[in-house]
Amino acid sequence: MLVDSHAHIELKDFNKDRDDVIDRARKNGIDYIVTVGIELDDCRRAVSVAESYEMVFASVGIHPHFAKAIDDETYDVLRELAKHEKVVAYGEIGLDFFRNLSPRDIQIRRFKEQLELAHELDLPVIIHDREAHKEIMEILEPWNGNQRGIIHCFSGDYAMAKQCLDWGYYISVPGTVTYKNSSVLRDVVRKVPLNKLLVETDCPFLTPDPKRGKRNEPANVVLTARKVADIKGVPFEEVCRITSKNAMDVFGIP
Repeated sequence: MLVDSHAHIELKDFNKDRDDVIDRARKNGIDYIVTVGIELDDCRRAVSVAESYEMVFASVGIHPHFAKAIDDETYDVLRELAKHEKVVAYGEIGLDFFRNLSPRDIQIRRFKEQLELAHELDLPVIIHDREAHKEIMEILEPWNGNQRGIIHCFSGDYAMAKQCLDWGYYISVPGTVTYKNSSVLRDVVRKVPLNKLLVETDCPFLTPDPKRGKRNEPANVVLTARKVADIKGVPFEEVCRITSKNAMDVFGIP
């Protein structure tokens, strides 16, 4: 059993073969997939995909790339979408100072607002952090354990991971852990307790080795889980069991 805790199978990349992608995931032992919205129309698609497949759940929220597009109606729409029985999280939200597709001050303001909304909705958050470690930690610190959720596609060091764990967050490991230049992430995986780790694809992005260069998909989360097992020196089946339990606990999947 495995859970792909962060995918984007609602994106157009999967429009031609979504049924086949889901079937391959199932045949590779993936029991659940959480598909994550990034802007309003995409959130609607994520919920629609989750409605169409029993094994798929959805998350809704506005990615920092689209923070500048948030207006007075955005949060009302998200509140309505969040009522759907297949919505299990709020996100992905956060900061992206690598591409800066929205101004940094707007990203920060909207991130804070969305943390408040997730708390209001009693949903765990899925946090995006790219080249913004300091600011992310400063914004999360006042919550101090009063907000549950996941640091998605973790890219910080172990000191940052330890602080996130102390605040009650899970660390999610993507396919980048299989890359040769990912020594810092492998160190994090080695040190973080297995009962605080999730695995994810972030598909169609971040395809793990040896399939790097091809479109990523949920079935490939097996490769990430095997790498985690290798790094931690534990059986693959144990990684599957514990990371799946972690995902089901944080998302409230029965």
